[in-house]
Amino acid sequence: MLSIIIPVYCVENTLDRCVKSVVGQSYHDIEVILVDDGSPDHCPEMCDRWAQKDERIRVIHQNNGGLSDARNVGIDASRGEWLTFVDSDDYIEEGTLEQVMAATADNDLVEYPVERFCGSPQESLLTFEPKVYKDMSDYWLNGQAYEHSYVWNKIYRKELFNQIRFPKGQVFEDIQTLPLLLQKAHRVATIPHGLYHYCWNESGITATANGQALESLLKAHLQTPWMDDRYYMRVMNIQIDVYEQLKKEILLPYRSVSIVTKGLRTPERMKALLLRIVGVKGVCQLFYTLHKITRV
Repeated sequence: MLSIIIPVYCVENTLDRCVKSVVGQSYHDIEVILVDDGSPDHCPEMCDRWAQKDERIRVIHQNNGGLSDARNVGIDASRGEWLTFVDSDDYIEEGTLEQVMAATADNDLVEYPVERFCGSPQESLLTFEPKVYKDMSDYWLNGQAYEHSYVWNKIYRKELFNQIRFPKGQVFEDIQTLPLLLQKAHRVATIPHGLYHYCWNESGITATANGQALESLLKAHLQTPWMDDRYYMRVMNIQIDVYEQLKKEILLPYRSVSIVTKGLRTPERMKALLLRIVGVKGVCQLFYTLHKITRV
């Protein structure tokens, strides 16, 4: 059985769309756990109505504890061999679960395509080639999993979460949790089928991230056990943003990056060259000054 965990908080306008997309799937061996995280609107009643309509739905009402806490409560209550997460302002395409569950087999985690930032100018489609990874560093670095470390477009073997839970009270909890799960996994598959619709939310974490939130994101990336030049330069971009907003001590250690590294974008090649000349703090100071001048 697949346990589908849906945290719910202040999503009156999107909750029905989300739940309908889940219960209307052609794959029926599911349980849906709606975790009402102390939502002050009509979401608690909406959850209860859904549970009355479909016996596969269970509702947990709790005091507000945040997204990570709601997901953790759902994990603790789940009965399935497999887990997946759907945010209540998102939805999944018809037929997705059947296609993804067909790929589980001997895999511990299956990742499927995402329509990102639906309803925004940044809307884009993230797709995958059918591939199985047995080396998690290969998946993280060459598969660039660090750029799509979302918790929701994946199905997990539940035992991966033994002794692992999402960190409470922190933002960008996905990037902190996925590497821990990968270190317990033996096989990860990516497939070109199915589709998760990640909808743009102007009040969401991604849209409203401040300096402290970006610093948490930076620290999470620095805790991952895998690093190469291309990944390092992506993290460098976060360090530049953190420095610009907080002016705090540099957290990213120096790394000599070749400007001919495959996969580097042109601006990153320029930063890699500057890195060799002035170091991490120097690069941050240069871009802080540049951005300050361009805003005048």
